[in-house]
Amino acid sequence: MQQTIPTRSEADPRFTWDLTALYPSDDAWRENFAKAKESLNALRGFQGRFGEGAAVLLGYLRAYDDFLALAEPLVTYAFRKSDEDTRNATYQEMTSLTHNFLVEMEEATAFETPELLALPAETIDEYYRQEPGLAHYRLRLDRVLRKKAHTLSHAEEALLASAGKLSQIPSEAYGLLNNADMTFPDAVDAEGKAHPVTHGTFIPLMTSPDRTLRKSAFQALYGAYGQFRNTSASLLSGQMKQLQFFADARHYSSALEAALDNTEVAPEIYHNLIAAVHESFPSMHRYVRLRKKLLGVEKLHYYDLYTPIVADEDSKFSYEEGQKMALEALAPLGEDYLAMLKEGFANRWIDVYENQGKRSGAYSAGTYGAHPYVLLNYTDTLDDVFTLVHEMGHALHSYLSNQKQPITYADYVIFVAEVASTCNEALLMQHLLSKTDDPKRRAYLVNHFLEQFRTTLYRQTMFAEFELWCSERIRAGEALTAEALCQKYGDLNRQYYGEDIEPDTEIALEWARIPHFYYNFYVYQYATGFSCAIALSQKILKEGESAVKDYLNFLSGGCSTDPVSLLKGAGVDISTPAPVRQALQLFDQLITEMEQLAEN
Repeated sequence: MQQTIPTRSEADPRFTWDLTALYPSDDAWRENFAKAKESLNALRGFQGRFGEGAAVLLGYLRAYDDFLALAEPLVTYAFRKSDEDTRNATYQEMTSLTHNFLVEMEEATAFETPELLALPAETIDEYYRQEPGLAHYRLRLDRVLRKKAHTLSHAEEALLASAGKLSQIPSEAYGLLNNADMTFPDAVDAEGKAHPVTHGTFIPLMTSPDRTLRKSAFQALYGAYGQFRNTSASLLSGQMKQLQFFADARHYSSALEAALDNTEVAPEIYHNLIAAVHESFPSMHRYVRLRKKLLGVEKLHYYDLYTPIVADEDSKFSYEEGQKMALEALAPLGEDYLAMLKEGFANRWIDVYENQGKRSGAYSAGTYGAHPYVLLNYTDTLDDVFTLVHEMGHALHSYLSNQKQPITYADYVIFVAEVASTCNEALLMQHLLSKTDDPKRRAYLVNHFLEQFRTTLYRQTMFAEFELWCSERIRAGEALTAEALCQKYGDLNRQYYGEDIEPDTEIALEWARIPHFYYNFYVYQYATGFSCAIALSQKILKEGESAVKDYLNFLSGGCSTDPVSLLKGAGVDISTPAPVRQALQLFDQLITEMEQLAEN
């Protein structure tokens, strides 16, 4: 671990990504930026012409693919250079140009959907007969045309587009309230020392071994949200109303159906997730009782949920050790997968350490025609090793899809994005557990795994259930008052966590601090993705080569079919509750092991 934070120019090149695979210089980027602008002008030339014949439509679709091949590396280079040092004025300007370019692209190609939908079905069929080259684009076109029943007249669409500007108000206002206007009093620890409470410090404070500090931070945060509860309720109500308005306008049966239709996911999957988690409430209640016992508290509170029940051994893992652990843990995925992983490690796909001005956090960014790039801020912890395999899971998903699919179908939807990354994490966890019989070490690892289940599968499903209730209440013409929201959210917490945790009144306000409720039925995908990843990791470890082959085909699939079918090809049918139930069975087994370890 580096002891001081260097400037970007001082960073060791071995641990920085190499963007010359995209462009050899900033000047080369600028030259290609100009070419992309010209390519965008060529796309504009197709406006109003789809009815002229099959050759024109095919020409547009090919020109669009050519444009994407130019535009993707431009966007990647600008954003990655900016993230190296967010203070750098040169790359601030470059990202500003890129943002403007993306808006220009949206405007320049906005004619595509309405003009395609204006073509009669028999005309489209005739085009396929006239131009065999259109067969490649049939799925791309079908994804537009299948929404014809939910697309209105030109005048109505124009009106909805104007209304769309208003639809962002609840989210934007919530963002300003939550991030800019709201402040929290300091928390005080057992020795009377003050600690600032912010969005960034809250969860770290909740993990503190100082229970006085945890309680103080908990009350400080939710006390502030309580002061704005009516404003927050009005904003969330506005969000749900605008979603219902657009769902009604486009002839969907519900806002949920409208949201999930965008990713070709049936509402039954959402409902199956909630039902399967409800079946497993006894397991979560059992885990809560175990947490209460291991923390040694007479009464368990919601501010006790994040503090570790097993102390970290404070082990350190250098980046080189992290790479070695990743290669060992992911060996079940086969030599081809390991070869790509080694290529990424050896050829500077990864920006490893923090430097002054570098963007925080971690991510993977795939780019068609080039290898992916991964940003880390590695500090030698076990969590950093998990982050490494997580982000490389995303990276190799993108790498394989980009290699195996044409640019038309290389991208994949959010519904499957978290599967590859979480599968890698599950394989790492199983590998670490297989290597130790030490009770303390195993207890620490099992606790880490249990918390992934609690926070990802249970908690995100609870969020999804709350969001659905809000939506259905609006659809029924009922009000979303602060009182109703707090009552429902408190009830859900009691359902999910059981009777062995105190009904702290503050937790009923948690809904007011969750920005994901403004993401339009997004959070359920964390839980379904986690469940699929657990099922796939177990399948890979049990079945070996045949399961690996199916899994690599899934990683190579891009968006060549709908996401549920892609997962079925890998051996996981998320259209049924089975993968969620399978994951929850593992959760129950882990609790049993934790109980046994606690007795030793």
